[in-house]
Amino acid sequence: YSSLLQTQSFLVMNCCNFAALLRSTNVIMAMVCGVLVHDLLLCIKPGIGKTKATAYAILVALYPVHWFFTFLYYTDVASLASVLAMYLSCLKKRFWVSALFGALSILFRQTNVIWMIFFAANGAIAYVQDLSLSDCLSDENSEPTDKSRTEVSDRDSKVSALGLRRRRTNHPISERGVVSGSTKSHTSFTEELFDIGFKIWNSKCKVLITFAPFAIVLVAFGAFIIWNGGIVLGAKEAHVVSPHFAQLLYFGLVSATALLPWHFTPGRVSDLFHWCRKNKTFSSLAMLIALGLSFVAVHLFSIAHPYLLADNRHYTFYIWRKVIQARWMMKYILIPLYVYSWFSVINILGKSQPRVWVVSFVFSVALVLVPAPLVEFRYYTIPLVILVLNSPVIGNGKLLALGSAYAAVDLFTLAMFLFRPFHWGHEPGTQRFMW
Repeated sequence: YSSLLQTQSFLVMNCCNFAALLRSTNVIMAMVCGVLVHDLLLCIKPGIGKTKATAYAILVALYPVHWFFTFLYYTDVASLASVLAMYLSCLKKRFWVSALFGALSILFRQTNVIWMIFFAANGAIAYVQDLSLSDCLSDENSEPTDKSRTEVSDRDSKVSALGLRRRRTNHPISERGVVSGSTKSHTSFTEELFDIGFKIWNSKCKVLITFAPFAIVLVAFGAFIIWNGGIVLGAKEAHVVSPHFAQLLYFGLVSATALLPWHFTPGRVSDLFHWCRKNKTFSSLAMLIALGLSFVAVHLFSIAHPYLLADNRHYTFYIWRKVIQARWMMKYILIPLYVYSWFSVINILGKSQPRVWVVSFVFSVALVLVPAPLVEFRYYTIPLVILVLNSPVIGNGKLLALGSAYAAVDLFTLAMFLFRPFHWGHEPGTQRFMW
């Protein structure tokens, strides 16, 4: 009997140790995320400095939803790490490595295929812009006067182009705004698209060869969807693809609130107001369309998933009941905040990125979030971190204030999880509050 007890105790201890080991993998992945955020910022914003990049990495690590799941055995932290590694590799033009990280990220979460396409597409745009710029410089450096001068000019041009290519390889795609400065000077979005399409067509063979790794992953993913009968693994009936357009609005407000110093300050409101005054016709039309579409999304495509209505462990359960569904008109009152949040996000991204990048980002967010019927803040983490990486640098005081707010929320959610357990009458076991 005593030997049996010893055996049971040994098994329990080993199971506990194994569970702790599994959870520790997310702590390691969180550290990897911090390093990747630091390196990405130095790539995207070389002038930011290592100290400020480290502060940003700490800020992202403290982001409440990301921080909370660092200590639970969920795939979210590893998913973020693989997506950030894919992003960094793409910026450094290591496309095979980027595609491998893309394949890894899809294993963690199938919707990460959208982010792989996003990075690959913008990487291809930057690639053809580099080729076009190199060709222009080669043409300018060539002087066909006589044979010897032509040979010297050609040699110098090749050396110059090679040196430029090496220097540009060390600079990130996003630092150049994914497209060249000439593209940014286009008067219309249509001209920008035509210019990009023309350059990609002229270099189609090189583009196809260079970005073949991403195509291979896409083909393999398509084969998986055919074999699996859909994109969802596990409980397919609980994750049916739905036209949940209100989810896009929720992300805009949640991300703008989480990044409050960028979006909800008097200076930010003033900047948006001046931008609207400067572009009265366009901004008025865009505002009316956005308000109209948001009303339709809230009225017709606001989905209440059964899990959202029944699972009182999650904070979204209380936000839905106490805020969005508090009064019948509450969901409509929030529409101006949704629209403001998205206008602010797009306006800020447009200051550092070209229009094609911004539009493709919004489209990618929609493809990731709209089909998801369940409101989960975990789904917002990847696009929110991409927003942080591509938003203007803020002062140390604002960073400290935001980091302190994150830490306070972290302590609150930790205390609720540890010290406020509760029980369900219909199911045994202890339940705990979580994101």
